[in-house]
Amino acid sequence: MNCITLHAAGIAALAVIATAHIASAHVTLEARQAPAASTYKAVFNVGHGCEGSPTTKIRIQIPAGVVGVKPMPKPGWEVTVVKGKLAEPYMDHGKTITEGVTEVTWSGGKLLDEHFDQFTARLTLPDRTGEIWFPVVQECEKGANRWIEIPAAGKSADDLKSPAARLVLTPKP
Repeated sequence: MNCITLHAAGIAALAVIATAHIASAHVTLEARQAPAASTYKAVFNVGHGCEGSPTTKIRIQIPAGVVGVKPMPKPGWEVTVVKGKLAEPYMDHGKTITEGVTEVTWSGGKLLDEHFDQFTARLTLPDRTGEIWFPVVQECEKGANRWIEIPAAGKSADDLKSPAARLVLTPKP
């Protein structure tokens, strides 16, 4: 191999490492696709704090069409929900449901910057295919990360600095 080939290979390797680091920096879903209209265990991965500061609160906005949200308690953290009127009511066990969870928050804990953790909720997904986005605000002792950007139609999340957590809804089995 000549010097130019080695240099090009080195640049390519650094680009792969940098991309992997950027992708791991966001709050992401463990399972990034699920069947439409299914019950889904949403596991949000938090891989770091805010520029070295420990995470003290995770706030997740629930997208329209996602219903039956039940967050999992987490030792050392308090879990709270915000409820609101649903854009579209739905039937559950013969009862019309018009209100549901619009936001889930885990607070009061302390996730050090050098640690990784997961925050979990069970929910029912909309009966359609395509992408849905879960905006997440990560608050820390000093500062915050707002993973809330959603790409415009025809654009990629790769173009965003702080993308929301994305889930791809696939056809029902």
